[in-house]
Amino acid sequence: MSMGSDQLGRIMTAGAKQVTAIDASIPTGWEGSRFAQRIRRRYEQERPYLPEGPLDRAALEMLLQTLSAREAALDKNPSESLGCALRITRQLVVERLLEGDTAQALSLAKVTQCMTDLAELALDAAHRTAVAELQPRYGTPQTAQGLPCALCIVGMGKFGARELNVSSDIDLIYVYDSDGETTGAANGSGRISNQEYFGKLVKVLYVLIGEPTEHGFVFRLDLALRPNGNSGPPAISLSALEDYFQVQGREWERFAWLKSRVVAPQSSIGSDCAVQLRGLVSPFVFRRYLDYSVLDALRLLHRQIRDHAAKRSAGQPGHRYDVKLSRGGIREIEFTVQVIQVVRGGQFPELRTRPTLSALQRLAKAGLMPEQTAQALAQAYTFLRQVEHRVQYLDDQQTHVLPHNETDLLWVAQTLGFEHTASFLIALDTHRELVAQEFDVLLGGSQAESESGSGSCGSGNGNEGATNNTLVDFDSLLQSLADQPPSAGNQPDADLLRARLVLWQKSPRVAGMPEASLGRLLRLLARTVQRFKAGEANLAACLGFLDWLESIVRRDSYLALLLERPLVHDRLLRLLGAARWPAKYAIKHPGVIDELASGNMLNERFDRAAFEQELEQRYLVLAKTGGDDEESLLNLLRRAHHAEVFRTLARDVEGRITVEQVADDLSALAESMLALCTRWCWLRLKTRHRPEPHIAIIAYGKLGGKELGYGSDLDIVFVYDDAQEGVGEIYGTFVRKLINWLTVKTGEGDLYEIDTALRPNGNAGLLVSSFDAFASYQEQRGSNTAWTWEHQAITRARCVLGSLALAQRFDSVRQAVITDQRDAAKLRTEIMAMRERVRMAHPVTAGYFDVKHSAGGMVDLEFAVQYMVLLHSAHHAALCANSGNIALLLACETARLVPEGCGQAAADTYRALRQIQHTARLNEAPTQLPTHAAQAEQTAGLALWTAVFAPEGGM
Repeated sequence: MSMGSDQLGRIMTAGAKQVTAIDASIPTGWEGSRFAQRIRRRYEQERPYLPEGPLDRAALEMLLQTLSAREAALDKNPSESLGCALRITRQLVVERLLEGDTAQALSLAKVTQCMTDLAELALDAAHRTAVAELQPRYGTPQTAQGLPCALCIVGMGKFGARELNVSSDIDLIYVYDSDGETTGAANGSGRISNQEYFGKLVKVLYVLIGEPTEHGFVFRLDLALRPNGNSGPPAISLSALEDYFQVQGREWERFAWLKSRVVAPQSSIGSDCAVQLRGLVSPFVFRRYLDYSVLDALRLLHRQIRDHAAKRSAGQPGHRYDVKLSRGGIREIEFTVQVIQVVRGGQFPELRTRPTLSALQRLAKAGLMPEQTAQALAQAYTFLRQVEHRVQYLDDQQTHVLPHNETDLLWVAQTLGFEHTASFLIALDTHRELVAQEFDVLLGGSQAESESGSGSCGSGNGNEGATNNTLVDFDSLLQSLADQPPSAGNQPDADLLRARLVLWQKSPRVAGMPEASLGRLLRLLARTVQRFKAGEANLAACLGFLDWLESIVRRDSYLALLLERPLVHDRLLRLLGAARWPAKYAIKHPGVIDELASGNMLNERFDRAAFEQELEQRYLVLAKTGGDDEESLLNLLRRAHHAEVFRTLARDVEGRITVEQVADDLSALAESMLALCTRWCWLRLKTRHRPEPHIAIIAYGKLGGKELGYGSDLDIVFVYDDAQEGVGEIYGTFVRKLINWLTVKTGEGDLYEIDTALRPNGNAGLLVSSFDAFASYQEQRGSNTAWTWEHQAITRARCVLGSLALAQRFDSVRQAVITDQRDAAKLRTEIMAMRERVRMAHPVTAGYFDVKHSAGGMVDLEFAVQYMVLLHSAHHAALCANSGNIALLLACETARLVPEGCGQAAADTYRALRQIQHTARLNEAPTQLPTHAAQAEQTAGLALWTAVFAPEGGM
């Protein structure tokens, strides 16, 4: 979604013109409301019962208690007393809200919160009275285990979101614990099923709250959203609701349940019943994978609403100003927000909020909607809701249509701060047009998706209509490829693609797909063939796409995603056609493809601080909602990790970042994952003895040198510095748990393979050791000390997690190790012996050059650097830095440790070999080249090896 700054300016200034001259004959405050006039006449004596000051829950309770006591004193039964008191309370509260709102002294939030408080208070009081009425006849409902059976009254829609308007009905669903029977009356009679009991209770609640009397009603009650609608039972058990969600739940119902909330009775809020209910609702509304399939359901629902509004306004021009249901109305803002929440909420738990304005803020914060669009929609929503309230204030009618009467219309305008009706209508149309445009883009309108789009949810490309909406079959696809003109592509490639599609046509798996899913699949294949024929996708891309489709063909939401987001489809084809490893990664983690929707993704880099902050926020949301079980956290970490790797991969194959930048970003991502896992894992450790662990993680190898590649394992060592007695066992338990968090495979895959063989004494040593023991081992103190190859490894080691003090202590140990005085001959002998062992373990085919293991390859260069660092760091401070092999080679040349030009050539060679290795791994190709193809690189590598080791006797 996007919006120009000029349009935003019009939104922000529309209607800002304040009243400067008002016709004295037009009432400008509460007097313009016929409803307010009636209330003041009829309830003149009762109005003082409502305390002055804010209309909070306490004030409402005080008013209800006063009125209930008065009614009870008239010898009315409890139901009559409460029913009358509730209705008068409602009339007085709405009149007070009207007075403050039309004087522009109350915000929208205060009005809707007060109405929500009133509804909750009314339901809670009515429930108590209903139970007291039913108890003597039927006793208490019980579960099959003989425990009291609780009832959760679920508020839906605006009630669930605490957004009730001043003349709103309340959508309710009644859910109880489980089936069973009531205990019966004292004489043993009256035992009925729980479903019968709660059905009777629902009827009593309707009489107390929804039935009109001489004092009107409290709230109109609507049960149409319950399972099976008006044909379903008034109340439903948790198990029946679960079955309904799994078997019959429809897409539009997910939008209804999005805002659901247990609103009464007070005793059920936060109860086991409420917790179990939330456990059913969340997976129904928010799917594990990105879910664009809801867009079709939303299109159908919205089309029905617009058609209904159009029919209703036929011959009644004023009905086009229905601020709720007409084009650009409140409902379209709600749909715009809710569809992104439903699509993304499974992976972005922070989006799971009920109020519309809160959701808009979160969408912008999550980068799923431009900030200015969210701001404009929020302003439009506030404005339209305020208009809605004024329309309802006139006669206390549940209407959303502007009045036809010019006097009433002017009153609406002036109570909103406009001088004239015309300026008000201009502002109204400006807001509605903005809303309609954004909504049309969301559902695939004519506004094309651009590279700079926010990737919020989904919009079609204007050129995709034929593919998205035209019926397609396999025969037409195959014929299209058979007719492939040679000038538009390679005919043999077309034949190969055609042959693959023939297999798909015959596949029982494809033939068994639901009709709607098969239609989506065929439209995607048609678009892919179009790209192939136009030369925009090569054969590898198309075949890779078919492989990817095979892995997700039963997940309709992914098919819907690609149809809704042509940009994602095109980027995926380019990525699949560029290399093999990305294709396998996308098949292994299909959910990552939505990362391709972000317009700015290719131009960004990994931002560690933002990444960790976002995940911490998601953790807090999960913790707040009780969804922070260990499996959920592990899956959250894995989804985030896979998505970020894929983003780096996409930038890589598109040529936006270098090999060195890829390594930097993957290394930084690994550090983030270590940090997050360490924090969260420690919080869940039952034996933890302090708020934060006094532990450090030392990275060796590729992570230590910031040269991490795709799929690299992590060489890490754990050390602790904790003076408390007996903590070694605690840290041992913690590290084992942490390694499990990093390596265990869940439904979302794993994170890293962990190698701890470089810890003191290798696999025979402790998994985690004290820092003093680690330092003594490395600094050759005592009988148990490190080998030379371990000192080679520490040249590229660094502390990637731990306090500043621990990191500084490690740096001191590393500095002491690499600057220690060494015998050159002995060091040379040991390093060359180790090199020979490595060479023997990795034989190279004759006539080929292995970029890593052949003489003159990467290992030779790395060993030469390590030798110079260990031998000369004491006298050349530049060699002490863990700055990477390329920088160290240049530093060695500057220090005259190798001949002039030799270090530079070796550095260039190392960079070139890394690029060859990187490209080969992306394509899953061998890293061995014909010797002649790498002659220059091998020559430079051998020249360095000779310069470093030959003066003392050669290799």
